Amino acid sequence: MKINNILISHPLTGLDSPYLKLSKNKNVKIDFRSFIEVKGASSSDVRKQKINFSDFTVVLFISKNSVDHYFRLAKSMRFKVPPSMKYVCQTEAIAYYLQKYIIYRKRKIHIGKKSFKDLLPYIKKHSKEKFLLPSSDILKPEIPNMLLKLNISWKRAILYKTSSSDLSDLKHIIYYDILVFFSPACIKSLFENFPNFDQNNIKIATFGKNTLDAAAKAGLKIAIKVPTPEFPSMSMALEKYIKEYN
Repeated sequence: MKINNILISHPLTGLDSPYLKLSKNKNVKIDFRSFIEVKGASSSDVRKQKINFSDFTVVLFISKNSVDHYFRLAKSMRFKVPPSMKYVCQTEAIAYYLQKYIIYRKRKIHIGKKSFKDLLPYIKKHSKEKFLLPSSDILKPEIPNMLLKLNISWKRAILYKTSSSDLSDLKHIIYYDILVFFSPACIKSLFENFPNFDQNNIKIATFGKNTLDAAAKAGLKIAIKVPTPEFPSMSMALEKYIKEYN
């Protein structure tokens, strides 16, 4: 049987999405459905954590969501982010997304290559600064562990929470040939919505080590593992897989 139907476990991000090009080039149907929901924290939630944005001189951004919710809450709490604020972004994509809220100046923004570990030399070099780490309620334990070892002044602020979406509308999930996952939370959502999910001949694609580990732990057989040196993006890996499989 050929690959005809693919389900991406996050919403469509734009009309220039590589998945739309893939759908057209390979003549496959690709659906988009967010498996998780993000709910922002309130101003009172932040105060309960004893977080005062004005206490910090550097903000560590590890996701686009953390950027959105930091500036949303800064506005609602009437904190005017000073021009002197510095930003450390885990990836280039996050750094460019930051332009939605600030004027992009390289001297104020440090960009990592891919993993949080890449940011440590910069953080260590500027150990006199006070760092704020905006995050969701779900955070890789290795991140705070790495920061604790640096002996710096830092604090984590939970600015949003993730929960499983209601996927009751996906009654025909078993008819998809490939399910694509980008986070452990999406794997969790799959089994919360479909506790009796049987993979059968469905191919599973995962992005990132944590997602791969969560899928394997849940008993899923993974056919596509991204990123790799050959395929840094999911769309590239899917295109190659479909070409060979079909």
